[in-house]
Amino acid sequence: MEYLKAFLFGGVLCAIGQILIDKTGLTPARILTTYVVAGVILSALGFYQPLVDWAGAGATVPLTGFGHSLAQGVREAVAQRGLLGALTGGLTATAGGIAAAIVLGLLVALLFRAKRKGS
Repeated sequence: MEYLKAFLFGGVLCAIGQILIDKTGLTPARILTTYVVAGVILSALGFYQPLVDWAGAGATVPLTGFGHSLAQGVREAVAQRGLLGALTGGLTATAGGIAAAIVLGLLVALLFRAKRKGS
């Protein structure tokens, strides 16, 4: 049942993204940014944690989950360090994901060379 819930929630997020691409003039980059910001806002309002509890990886793996992690990191760091935590908490909480994105992005860039169109 856990896998079904994760699949359903993740699938709904993907379907919403595809509808936004098809029906609006939003670029994929803007949609991705919107998902991260939505995760932060929903987490700050207390609505995202119940979704994480219900959908598990279906809610933590997508970009909304990254926004949720940012918000949780800031919340914890502010409680421990005060105002300075607002600047450091999000990066500390998501450092693993950010580092993986940088390293894997570099690896892919080194392995696959872009070709010019028409050449």
